[in-house]
Amino acid sequence: MKMTSLKLKQILEQHLANDDFRTSYNRDKDTFRIERKETKKGITITLPNVVGKYNQRGEIVIDELVDHIKEALRIMNEEQHLAGMEKQIYPVIRATSFPTVTNAGTELIFKDHTAETRIFYALDLGKSYRLIDEELLHNEGWTKERIDEIATFNLRSLSLDYKHEQVAENDFYFISTQDGYDASRILNEAFLEEMKANSKGELAVAVPHQDVLIVTDVQNKAGYDILAQMTMKFFAEGRIPITSLPMIYEEKSLEPVFILAKNKPEKNQ
Repeated sequence: MKMTSLKLKQILEQHLANDDFRTSYNRDKDTFRIERKETKKGITITLPNVVGKYNQRGEIVIDELVDHIKEALRIMNEEQHLAGMEKQIYPVIRATSFPTVTNAGTELIFKDHTAETRIFYALDLGKSYRLIDEELLHNEGWTKERIDEIATFNLRSLSLDYKHEQVAENDFYFISTQDGYDASRILNEAFLEEMKANSKGELAVAVPHQDVLIVTDVQNKAGYDILAQMTMKFFAEGRIPITSLPMIYEEKSLEPVFILAKNKPEKNQ
């Protein structure tokens, strides 16, 4: 039997039963919220999104979600600092539709990347991370420029191990370490320049969700079709989707494109 929003709500209530927590259900928006009674800080889950993933992947989705909620609530109850944690600051890629304000109403630190993506900044806390907001930045007396410089530097230390597959004479490279920053590696310009220098055709990249970066040496028309289908599939299955549009890398810039079947890409206007 397939999962429903109400059934999922009941399961979450059972898993998250705690005297320190309060749960609520918004029937109109079909969302489930759990928060600490004392601070009223919490997390809101859009149930239909989880239901769709559950019906594809099964019970593991519930386990992952419960772990994520518990970790988020733990972090919300702790005070974080940037000073002394410089090596744990990284950039993260998100869709332009991703909220730029926290539930508490504070502005997140971000900068524009492409027409489809933005760069946010995360303080790595081990099992999870906290997106850096204006309040944390102000409390530490740091600037946005300093955060960006530190995060960009740390990004270069991340491994660039990839899996290679050749399909229809096109080369596909996949980075998926599951460290939370796979998509962020698209910001490693030296890596993209190296891949571009070694490519036989046109270099395309894709960040369909947080946990994968796809780099493609497109050498024929079939390559565009395969990349488009692959990116859409990954986008639909990802825990934190980013964009279903691949990007062409040329002259050190990224241009999101629509890839039409059996045709070369058209720029996203």
